[in-house]
Amino acid sequence: MTDLPSVEHDPGRQRFHVEVEGHQAELVYRVQDGRLVIDHTGVPAAIGGRGIAGHLVRAAFEHAREQGWRVVPACAYARAWVARHPAYAGMVAG
Repeated sequence: MTDLPSVEHDPGRQRFHVEVEGHQAELVYRVQDGRLVIDHTGVPAAIGGRGIAGHLVRAAFEHAREQGWRVVPACAYARAWVARHPAYAGMVAG
């Protein structure tokens, strides 16, 4: 993985995002019953294949940990990411 920019958190819009080469990648979530629900992770094709989606999911999990929340990986990418990162599996809600 190359050096990636810091993930920005926009709590008002319930999203994490990064800008790379003029393209925005984002993770959209909602907070429900003390759980952070990851609804969508999107990376434009122009900047794909660089680990950006995983960078966003990790930031979301770390934010949830800081808040004491469990995580619901509702989007397919987030579910696949957790399967590859078992250290975070204990944070997954039900």
